Amino acid sequence: MKKQGGTINEVAREAGVSVSTVSRIINGTAFVAEDKRRAVEAAMQRLEFRPNYLARTLITGRSMTVGVIAEDIVSPFYADVIRGVEQALLDTPYQPVLNSGHWSTQYETRAIDTLIYRKVDALLLLGSTLSDDTLRDVAGRVPLILFGRRVPGLEDHCLTLDQRGAALNATRHLIELGHRRIVHLHGPPGQQDAQERRAGYRDALTGCGLPLHPELELQGDFLEQSAAQALTHLLDARVPFTAVFAGNDQMAAGARLALYRRGLRVPDDVSLIGFDDLPASAFTIPPLTTVRQPTYQIGQALARHVLNVLAGQPSTLPDFDLTLILRESTRPLR
Repeated sequence: MKKQGGTINEVAREAGVSVSTVSRIINGTAFVAEDKRRAVEAAMQRLEFRPNYLARTLITGRSMTVGVIAEDIVSPFYADVIRGVEQALLDTPYQPVLNSGHWSTQYETRAIDTLIYRKVDALLLLGSTLSDDTLRDVAGRVPLILFGRRVPGLEDHCLTLDQRGAALNATRHLIELGHRRIVHLHGPPGQQDAQERRAGYRDALTGCGLPLHPELELQGDFLEQSAAQALTHLLDARVPFTAVFAGNDQMAAGARLALYRRGLRVPDDVSLIGFDDLPASAFTIPPLTTVRQPTYQIGQALARHVLNVLAGQPSTLPDFDLTLILRESTRPLR
């Protein structure tokens, strides 16, 4: 099989191994001793050897690619998950192929169809707007791993976190500080994480004997601008509140801007909590109290599960705890 640069035979001679050993290293089909692997990789680099991936796919039936679809790959949250996926695949023959679903069933379906058409060996969905029936159908076409969704029949390949419990703890922290009128900026109503965090917020209020105030539940889209606009409208309406629980750190940033423009200080006038603990959240002024999701480690775990599934090995997705990180954006109500 002729390659760009050198040939597979030339690589084998240069590395002092058999052609089949080179092939196993390229295809990742069997264990090869580390010294031989290093020799082959060095020979490939010296000879500028480039495997013919199309030919390899035709021969092996594998493209050595993993399709990764996030709702928004430029989101800081999903970007950190993807960083973990990439790191876990770094020393393997597999390469991630990235795409966005854009919070749209139409775009997500198109991305899935495109990646399956391109013969990805597995599909990793970081969030999904598709129905359970549709996702089960996709799982019948390609190995499917899901983050943020629990689909009956696919439980072994779904990684979900206790979003509801974490939101309850965040809201309860504000209640324990003396706050009673707490705004909740929630995400899109069709998004499972948004629904669970909203439910946790309500659980905390009712569990402490406090009434629910529908006017304090504001819809956003997990982006800064939506939160800034929603909270600005609430301020315009002169609806009283003393704290804000934002559905993610990005919406917390938008809320902070709306408060700043009205001369309201965090936390002196309004306490503020986010969700995710994005890297920048520890460096805002004041640093943001938030719920930490171990996004990088989640990405690594998802990628390792994909590799085990493709290798036919037993695999169980781990559990991850969500932790309330207390910083200076919350304080007791005066």
